[in-house]
Amino acid sequence: MKVKGLRWWVVALIALATVINYIDRQSLTVLWPQISKDLFPDESDFERKQIYSTISVIFVFSYAFGQAIFGKIFDWIGTRFGFVLSIGVWSVATAFHAIAGSLTSFAIFRSILGIAEAGNWPGAAKGNAEWFPTKERALAQGIFNSGAAIGGIIAIPIIATLTIFFDWKMIFVIIGLVGLLWLIPWLYLVKSPPKNHPWITDKEREYILTGQRNQDLDEDGDPDEGYTPNTVELLSKKQSWGVIIASAAIDPIWWLFVFWIPIYLSEVYGMDVKGIGIYGWVPYVGAMLGAWFGGLFAQNRLKAGWSVDKTRKTVITIGCLIMLPSLLAMANPGEPIVAVLIMAVILFGFQTAIGNVQTLPSDFFGGKTVGTLSGFSGMAAKLAVAGLTSLVPWLTKGGNYTPVFIIGAALAMLALASIWGLCGKIEPLKPKLKA
Repeated sequence: MKVKGLRWWVVALIALATVINYIDRQSLTVLWPQISKDLFPDESDFERKQIYSTISVIFVFSYAFGQAIFGKIFDWIGTRFGFVLSIGVWSVATAFHAIAGSLTSFAIFRSILGIAEAGNWPGAAKGNAEWFPTKERALAQGIFNSGAAIGGIIAIPIIATLTIFFDWKMIFVIIGLVGLLWLIPWLYLVKSPPKNHPWITDKEREYILTGQRNQDLDEDGDPDEGYTPNTVELLSKKQSWGVIIASAAIDPIWWLFVFWIPIYLSEVYGMDVKGIGIYGWVPYVGAMLGAWFGGLFAQNRLKAGWSVDKTRKTVITIGCLIMLPSLLAMANPGEPIVAVLIMAVILFGFQTAIGNVQTLPSDFFGGKTVGTLSGFSGMAAKLAVAGLTSLVPWLTKGGNYTPVFIIGAALAMLALASIWGLCGKIEPLKPKLKA
C-alpha cells in the first residue's frame, strides 16, 4: 500500500497531538477560578493566585527539564516511540489530576504532566526535519503550531461546557482518555522515517530527501546525516546561542497568555467560568491565523527565490514588530472584547515569528542534532517562563497588568536582537576543517 502525501498525514497527527496537549494543560487554568475557592476556602484571592502561580511555575520547571531530556530521547529512540512515551505519560498524568486536592498533589501531577508534554516540541521539530524538505519546513511548523492555537480555541469553551455536565474531576479523566486514543492512528501510520517507510511513494521519498540541503554535507547529491556536532561543539556555536536566547526571550510572551487569560478576565472584568468560555478563546484565533500566515508566507518567499536567511529573518521581524505596539496597547484596553482582540493580534504576531524560530535548528544542523538543540532552546525558554510566571502575582497586585505587558514588549525586542546579532547568516553549518 502506498499513501500519497504521507508527510502531510504525519504533520496532521502531530498537530492533533498538540491540540490535545493544549486542552490538557488548559484544563486547570480554565477551571481554577471556579475550583480554587472550593479547594482553598480559607485563603484570600491573592493567596489563591499565588498558589496557582506556584503550581504553574512547577509545571514550567518540569517542562523545561522535560524538553532537555526529551530532545535526547527523540534522538535516541526516534520520533515514533518518542511520541508514544510522551503522550502516553502526559495523558495518564492528566487523568490523575482527578485525585488531586492540595498544592502538593497538584504540584506532583502537574510536574509529571510538564515533563511528558515537553516532548511534543522537540519531537515535532525532529519530525519536521525528517519528513519535510527545507522549503516546506516553516509551513509544516506553522501547521504544527496551529495545533497549539486550535487547542486554545476549543479548550476554553469545551471545558466550560463540560462543567455543565460533569464535575471537575471527571473532566480531567475524560481529557486524559482522549490522549491515549491518539496513540492508535499514530502507531498505525508512522512506522518509520521516510527513507524506509513502506507506504511512502518513491516520488515523495525522493522529494523529501533531496530537498534536505543541510543533510547533504559533502554536496555529492546523496543525502547524508549532515553536520551533527557533539553537545560541547554544538554549544560552542554562536548560532546555537542565537536560537537559545531568541527562544528564551519570545516564549514567555506566549505563556503569559496561556497561563493568565482566564485569571485576567476573572480579575479585571469579574468573569465566571461561563464568561471566560465566551471570551477566552478569541486570542487563540489570532494565534491560529498567525501560525498559518508565518508558514505560508515563508514558503511563498522561498519558492519565489528568497534565501532561507532572508526569509527567516523577515518573517521573524514582522512577527516581533506586530507584538511590540500591541503589548503596549494592553496597558489600557478598555472593554473586554477590545482586550481579547488586542490579545489576538499579539498572538498572531507571536505565532508568525515562532514557527520560523523553531525551524532554525534544522536550518543550521543535521538530523541527529536537531532534537538536542530544540531541547536546549526549549529548556531555556521554559526557565524564562518560570521566572516571569513567578513574578506575575506581584507585578499584577491590585489587578494592574501593565508591568507584565511592558516586560513582554521588551522581550520581543530581545528576541529580534538575538536573531539578527547572533544567528549570522541562516544556512547549513559545516564543521571546521582540521589543520
